[in-house]
Amino acid sequence: MTTDMSQGERRPYFFWDEDVSIDELRSRLHGGDSAERLRLLGKMLREARDIDVWHFVTPEDVARALPELGRRLGKRRPFWEFLIQGWREDGILAA
Repeated sequence: MTTDMSQGERRPYFFWDEDVSIDELRSRLHGGDSAERLRLLGKMLREARDIDVWHFVTPEDVARALPELGRRLGKRRPFWEFLIQGWREDGILAA
């Protein structure tokens, strides 16, 4: 496991319970299986430090998926909602 997101063959620290490499995670997050993408994104948003999320997805990706993620974010949901809403209010993201 690693905190260095440039080590593509290693497992990211926030997927401690799932055998997936950084490169595989990137691929699956941008793949065609929307249910799997939402599952992985929800898990990442719940477990990873916010700064590490941006190695895999864009703020636009998070904003688009947020309504569908529901309870998958657990206690981190208010944080992500606050962040995305703030960026919309500041004009960083489209409303």
